Parts: sequence; C-alpha cells; structure tokens
Amino acid sequence: MRRREFLHTAGIAAASLAVPARVRAAAETTLRFTPQQDLITLDPILTTGYITRNYAYMVYDTLYGMNSRYQATPQMVDGHRVEADGKRWDLTLRDNLFWHDGERVLARDCVASIKRWAQRDTFGASLIDATEELSAPDDRTIRFRLKRPFPLLPIALGKASVPVCVMMPERLAMTDVSKPVPEIIGSGPFRFKLDERAPGSINVFTKFERYVPRSDGELGWTSGPKVVHFDRVEWNSIPDASTATAALMSGAQHWQEYAYHDHLPMLKAARQVTTRVLDPTGFVCMMRMNHLHPPFDNPAIRRALWGALAQNDYMEAVVGTDDRSLYNVPLGFFCPGTPMASTAGLDMLAGPRRIEQVKDELRTAGYRGEKVVIMASNAGALAAIGAVAADMLKRVGMDVEVYVVEFNAMLQRRNRRGPVSDGGWSAFVTNWAGMDWLNPAVHMALRADGTYAGWSQNERINGLRASWFETADEAAQAAICRDIQLEAVKDVPYYPLGQYLQPTAFRKSITGVLDGFATFWNVRRA
Repeated sequence: MRRREFLHTAGIAAASLAVPARVRAAAETTLRFTPQQDLITLDPILTTGYITRNYAYMVYDTLYGMNSRYQATPQMVDGHRVEADGKRWDLTLRDNLFWHDGERVLARDCVASIKRWAQRDTFGASLIDATEELSAPDDRTIRFRLKRPFPLLPIALGKASVPVCVMMPERLAMTDVSKPVPEIIGSGPFRFKLDERAPGSINVFTKFERYVPRSDGELGWTSGPKVVHFDRVEWNSIPDASTATAALMSGAQHWQEYAYHDHLPMLKAARQVTTRVLDPTGFVCMMRMNHLHPPFDNPAIRRALWGALAQNDYMEAVVGTDDRSLYNVPLGFFCPGTPMASTAGLDMLAGPRRIEQVKDELRTAGYRGEKVVIMASNAGALAAIGAVAADMLKRVGMDVEVYVVEFNAMLQRRNRRGPVSDGGWSAFVTNWAGMDWLNPAVHMALRADGTYAGWSQNERINGLRASWFETADEAAQAAICRDIQLEAVKDVPYYPLGQYLQPTAFRKSITGVLDGFATFWNVRRA
C-alpha cells in the first residue's frame, strides 16, 4: 500500500513548458512560491488549514510570536506586567503599529480580535473561561482580569498552532464568527492583493511599507524581527506534483513548500536546489472514528483494531522505505520529541499484527457487518494513508466504502452528524503539524467534549486536561499527559498512525529561509 510516483525525464521537460511565460518573466524583486495546496479560505479564524495559517502570518500580526523552543516572545507588544497574584495582566502595544488601510492599531482592536479567535480555538476558550474581564483601558493597553491565574496566557496568544490569534481592526473582528470577514486588512509585513487573486492559480502579496519590524528578539519560527526583502511574493498553485517539481528545477519557481518524498533523490542531486526539513515536529497522522454511530460508537470495537494497526505501513506509504530518518514510530497521542510525549501504553503497537485474532475480537465485541465509510483526501500523504487504512479495515473483515475527494469537499461531509445511510461517515484520515499535538491546550482532537468531528466524549480525559492547565511544573504536566494517553488508548478517540518529516525545497540562490514553516520575512535572493 505505497504511493509512489515515477518521474520520467521526458515528463520533466514537458512539465517545465507548462509553466506560464508570465511567471518565468517576473521581476527580480518577486519571490515565486509553490504552496502545498490552493489557498481557499481567507479568514484565518474559520479554518485549521495550514495554507491559511501561512497566509495569515504574512497579512496579519500577532501579539506574541513563538520561538523554536515553543516559548512565547513579544511581537506586537512591548511586553506585559502581571499583578494581583497573577490575576491581572496588562499587555502594552508597541509604537508604530498600523493597519494596511493606514489607521493606527489600537488596544480595542486587539480585544475584539482575541474574543473572536477564542470562539473557535480550544486554547483561547480556556483562556476566556479563566477571564473575568477583557478590556482596553487606553489605546495601548490590553487588560485581562482573571478569575484564576493563567500563566500560559502569552503562549495562548502567540502559539503557531491553528487557528492562530491574529489581530484585525475592531470593525472586522466584530464579524460573526460563523462568517468570513468582509475585508482583508491586517497589520502584518505584507498586503494581500485581492484584485490579483485567481483561485486555483495565483495569490499575490506585496510588501507593506509602513510595517516596522521589532528591533529585538530571537529570530526563528514566528519570533523576532520580520524584515521583508522582496517587494512581491507570488503563490502559484501547481497541483500536479511533477509539474511543480519541474518548475522548481528549471528556475521558473524559487521555492516549493513541500518537496514530494518520491522526488527527493532527484531534488537532492540537483546542483541548484536545496532541500531541508524546517519543522522538526513534522506531521502527525491519525484516523478519527465517528463515535455517534455503529460500528465505532462501541469502544470494544475501537479497541479491537489496535491489533491490526501497523504504523510502519502508513509511514512507508508516505515517505517510502529509502530513508527511515524521515518518519518516526511508535506515535502516541502527543508529538514525539516534545516535553509531553511518552510511550506509555503503546505496547499493543509492538510485534506482528494479529489480523485473524482481531476478526474474532470484532465479532465478540458486536460488529455485525455494518458498512464503514472511510474518507480521505485525493492528494499527497492523505491519499496514501487513506489507502492503507481502508486496506486494514477490509482485511479484518469490515464492509468498507472509500470516499476519496478533494480535501475541502471531505471537510464538508465531515461536519455531517448523521449515519452513513444519511450521507454521514464512519472514519476519516488526516494529518496535523506536530506543534498541534504539543500539549492538551492546543490538541483539538484530544478535547473529548463532543465538539470536534467524531464527537468523542470522555469525562476522565476532560478532567485531566483541566488539571493540566492548573499545573505549572513541567514534570507534573508530563505526568498528566501520560495519564491522558493511557485513557486514550482505552477509549480510542482516534488512532495515531505515525509521524513523518516534510522537507521543503528552494533554489540555492534563495537564502534566509527560517525554521518552522513557510514564512517570508528574512528571505532574500543571493
């Protein structure tokens, strides 16, 4: 069950001819970038899509940034003052902050932005739940009066996990959170050129001349001075993998967000191309089950499938077998290599898979041949892991129907709560940036209160999550996360499928690419 793509030399040549002459002739002050998918949603609060997150960091700014150690650093704020035994925080905006329409950024804009974001973000919801009053006593001060101490306040406002807490003018931040904002106005280092947008083809950003970078701070991820060296950045959507790789190798494009794993040997051999893993947390993959309807409303059926799950199969389907360093198993319920991760309770993933035994366990648990509809995207890693997941369910004797469509179409069906017979679903596969599994605050799929698609509910997980917020010591927090993982192994809100690293690729003439994800400050042409 491996997704492999063979790229012929003749195909490369033909693909390079498909790149428009307009793109090849762009000015030297332009950076041409191939995003991993088309940019569809322009309101960063309405989606957890990483493509929108990356766009948001160009157009908008955040009160705090995040460095490579996942710590909050001041960005739009000069700093903060904490008083009243941790129950009052005053955040002070720095000078020279302007919206793209020329108006000055005010504290009341930020208050409205925080409130809108918190309606959609799990970490934000926890912050607001701990807040007695959020106000703007003057134009530069954002004040939190808290019911109880919340020491994680800066990282809640500065985390790079989705959705991010971007600032926008008050009149836009007052938009109903179920609807997109009517204008794209931020205070970030780039303006978005809506008049040049062609969905499915191109999105354009131009340098915001009134943006004043910080003068200090650790440069990396979303932290530190955001100095822009290009007047214009073009995101050119090239959905065909071969065409995208050809465009990079020919120089028609400067930077390709995802270097496809099948193409890595060729890209590494190219003298004018650099490949690099920017984000050591990579991508963590999961199969999420629908807890509302048979068969996966039955926890015994969910537990039985552990014996058939081979995480190696999923990861090899994505990255191949040539470079074992590009994936990591076993994967538990927190991102490997980060403080909250452990291998507690993962013994069931070791050793040979027990297909026949799982068939017996499913019958005993009560599986009666119900149809299982599994959803997956039709592109890239998600298509690969979807194929492996469907094959696993078929091998243990389940009646499987595979629903493979474009990612956004899959999301539309994912919101349906009805049974399969009414157009619902049984399971879907997806991936998350590893930073979205850092801890219980940002881990949406572990919020077991029935809010995330799949609608799992577990009082013990929710209680442990609440305890984590009240614990300041990292070792004690890690112990709570081990308990959460042990409970998740029993209840199975989803199946972790492995972690893989995703390289990027860019022309060697491009320098200053920062670790983290695709950001466009500090980048220049040598």
